[in-house]
Amino acid sequence: MRLRRSPEGVAAEFADASRPSDQTPWREANWCALDLEMTGLDPRSEEIIAVGAVPIEDGRIVLGGGMYTLVNTTRRSQHGAVLVHKLRVPDLADAPPLEKAMDQIFELLTGRIPVFHTAAVERGFLERQFGRRRVRLPAVADTEALGREWLRHRDGSAPEGISLGRLASVLGQPAETPHHALGDALTTAKAFIALASLLDTVAPQTVGSLVAASRPSAALRRFGPG
Repeated sequence: MRLRRSPEGVAAEFADASRPSDQTPWREANWCALDLEMTGLDPRSEEIIAVGAVPIEDGRIVLGGGMYTLVNTTRRSQHGAVLVHKLRVPDLADAPPLEKAMDQIFELLTGRIPVFHTAAVERGFLERQFGRRRVRLPAVADTEALGREWLRHRDGSAPEGISLGRLASVLGQPAETPHHALGDALTTAKAFIALASLLDTVAPQTVGSLVAASRPSAALRRFGPG
């Protein structure tokens, strides 16, 4: 019988796992696209109610390795949030607690680089949860930032923000079920692979280049020659 590891043990394995160096070509690194649904946007007062994750290896999606779970809470979602994700407190009554969902996130992210769309939102929630286990959320890749970088290279300009659905359309990809954590994680994974591949045609992309371009301070930088 397999004994369930403690949250501290899962976090320790995560902290001890080696991650690819910044110089690693992006296709040789392991990534994981994540999406959260929350009761609202303020991580100080709102809660995670759904998690979707899709691993990426060798530049390809690993569908069999993905995960999706609802998260139990008695907190009601903000009106605007429930209009988006359609999840109510009764829908979450039989869901596992957040601690169990976090165990799954730690396991999936061990040795991988997180990928988000509009990373600031999910990152704010996950950083609080990671901090409670005394580990840091690794540096992330952000498909919104990478999408703007690609549009600046292609068109000479880019919008200040671009939704996941709009980005999928620009890339010629069908979007999966929107505002569903697993659907959005899968759309994010597909967009990430497409963007990394496109940017690779401009200049060879590495873990470091994709993560650096995802930082807010990278908004005015371009890949390759100016």
